[in-house]
Amino acid sequence: MCTRLSCITAIVLTSLLSLSGCSTSATSTRQQTLPQPPSGAQSITYTLPALPYPHKALEPAIDERTMVIHHTKHHQAYIDNLNKALKDTPQAALPLESILASASAFPPAVRNNGGGTWNHTFFWMSMTPSKSSGAPSPRLLDALNASFGSFDTFKEKFAAAATGRFGSGWAWLVKTPQGLAITSTPNQDNPLMDVADVRGVPLLGVDVWEHAYYLKYQNKRADYLKQWWSVVNWGEVSRRYEQSEAR
Repeated sequence: MCTRLSCITAIVLTSLLSLSGCSTSATSTRQQTLPQPPSGAQSITYTLPALPYPHKALEPAIDERTMVIHHTKHHQAYIDNLNKALKDTPQAALPLESILASASAFPPAVRNNGGGTWNHTFFWMSMTPSKSSGAPSPRLLDALNASFGSFDTFKEKFAAAATGRFGSGWAWLVKTPQGLAITSTPNQDNPLMDVADVRGVPLLGVDVWEHAYYLKYQNKRADYLKQWWSVVNWGEVSRRYEQSEAR
């Protein structure tokens, strides 16, 4: 992508939290026309971001070969297809977050590949080697306890959303005007999109497409998720939450 995903919460929070339907069905908020960039805005060409750690750094939770294929093949394909879908259109000058917020107005190639581009960059930054995984900050932990009863209950409900997603998709922890919520989306959709059942600022997301885990875990998605917790970057998730609270 053209910018670090560490800035995403600040970029999208104001517009998302001002939506009256932010934590409910998005049907009534779907866009009817394509958004337009400011006059003179330059087209954006998306490129594959480097990982913030080596491909093998998440072992044993996620093996090196899976990371290489996932990052350099799958993520790269979404980026290439997004650039192709936006080529020679005015919307090529829009920030990706603006495109996603109006996903219903775009053809499937933009929605699917735009989501795949954004989701994967967010996913890479949501993880870190297990030795630096850490724990939620006190403020985030208090919010998780208030919303879900306890940190362990949050993890159980998050895992249930991830294992319960039929077929390919994602599970998310999001900040909404009402507080924290857990949701899941199909395919490459995400909570920034106007087509999402629950809209909000993404704080944590996990990829449950089979290509994210199949080489090591085969069909055992639950085993993948159990190990995945060991590489969650709680410092980054806490920063996202605290940034959302500050605005």
